[in-house]
Amino acid sequence: MSQHTPNELTKIFARDREVLTRLKTQDPHFAQLADEYHEVNREVHRIEAETEAASDERTETLKKQRLALLDEITALVTQARAAV
Repeated sequence: MSQHTPNELTKIFARDREVLTRLKTQDPHFAQLADEYHEVNREVHRIEAETEAASDERTETLKKQRLALLDEITALVTQARAAV
Protein backbone atom coordinates (compact mmCIF):
# COMPACT_ATOMS: atom_id res chain seq x y z
CA MET A 1 0.00 0.00 0.00
CA SER A 2 1.16 3.48 -0.78
CA GLN A 3 2.32 5.59 2.16
CA HIS A 4 0.25 8.46 0.83
CA THR A 5 -3.41 8.29 1.72
CA PRO A 6 -5.54 10.48 -0.56
CA ASN A 7 -8.10 12.90 0.85
CA GLU A 8 -6.29 13.65 4.10
CA LEU A 9 -7.63 16.73 5.87
CA THR A 10 -4.20 18.40 5.87
CA LYS A 11 -4.22 18.25 2.06
CA ILE A 12 -7.87 19.24 1.63
CA PHE A 13 -7.42 22.20 3.97
CA ALA A 14 -3.79 22.97 3.14
CA ARG A 15 -4.29 26.71 3.54
CA ASP A 16 -6.02 26.20 6.89
CA ARG A 17 -3.40 24.18 8.78
CA GLU A 18 -3.41 26.62 11.70
CA VAL A 19 -7.21 26.49 11.88
CA LEU A 20 -7.14 22.68 11.85
CA THR A 21 -4.56 22.58 14.64
CA ARG A 22 -6.51 25.07 16.73
CA LEU A 23 -9.79 23.22 16.25
CA LYS A 24 -8.21 19.83 17.03
CA THR A 25 -6.76 21.12 20.29
CA GLN A 26 -9.62 23.38 21.42
CA ASP A 27 -12.79 21.70 20.14
CA PRO A 28 -13.38 18.12 21.33
CA HIS A 29 -16.26 17.66 18.86
CA PHE A 30 -14.04 18.68 15.95
CA ALA A 31 -11.25 16.41 17.19
CA GLN A 32 -13.70 13.49 17.29
CA LEU A 33 -14.95 14.27 13.77
CA ALA A 34 -11.40 14.52 12.47
CA ASP A 35 -10.43 11.19 14.06
CA GLU A 36 -13.51 9.49 12.65
CA TYR A 37 -12.85 11.00 9.22
CA HIS A 38 -9.28 9.68 9.26
CA GLU A 39 -10.44 6.19 10.23
CA VAL A 40 -13.07 6.07 7.49
CA ASN A 41 -10.78 7.64 4.90
CA ARG A 42 -8.02 5.15 5.59
CA GLU A 43 -10.46 2.25 5.36
CA VAL A 44 -11.70 3.52 1.98
CA HIS A 45 -8.10 3.86 0.83
CA ARG A 46 -7.27 0.29 1.88
CA ILE A 47 -10.33 -0.97 -0.02
CA GLU A 48 -9.46 1.04 -3.13
CA ALA A 49 -5.83 -0.13 -2.93
CA GLU A 50 -7.18 -3.68 -2.74
CA THR A 51 -5.38 -4.46 0.51
CA GLU A 52 -8.72 -4.91 2.25
CA ALA A 53 -11.77 -6.64 0.82
CA ALA A 54 -15.23 -5.12 1.00
CA SER A 55 -18.50 -5.36 -0.84
CA ASP A 56 -19.55 -2.55 -3.17
CA GLU A 57 -22.31 -1.73 -0.69
CA ARG A 58 -19.81 -1.41 2.19
CA THR A 59 -17.53 0.74 0.06
CA GLU A 60 -20.37 3.07 -0.92
CA THR A 61 -21.54 3.32 2.70
CA LEU A 62 -18.04 4.30 3.81
CA LYS A 63 -17.71 6.87 1.02
CA LYS A 64 -21.03 8.43 2.00
CA GLN A 65 -19.96 8.49 5.65
CA ARG A 66 -16.65 10.11 4.68
CA LEU A 67 -18.49 12.77 2.65
CA ALA A 68 -20.91 13.53 5.49
CA LEU A 69 -18.00 13.91 7.91
CA LEU A 70 -16.16 16.12 5.45
CA ASP A 71 -19.24 18.33 5.05
CA GLU A 72 -19.46 18.83 8.81
CA ILE A 73 -15.71 19.41 9.13
CA THR A 74 -15.80 21.92 6.26
CA ALA A 75 -18.58 23.86 7.97
CA LEU A 76 -16.59 24.04 11.21
CA VAL A 77 -13.39 25.09 9.43
CA THR A 78 -15.28 27.75 7.46
CA GLN A 79 -16.86 29.06 10.66
CA ALA A 80 -13.51 29.12 12.48
CA ARG A 81 -11.81 30.82 9.53
CA ALA A 82 -14.46 33.56 9.53
CA ALA A 83 -14.06 34.08 13.27
CA VAL A 84 -10.36 34.97 12.95
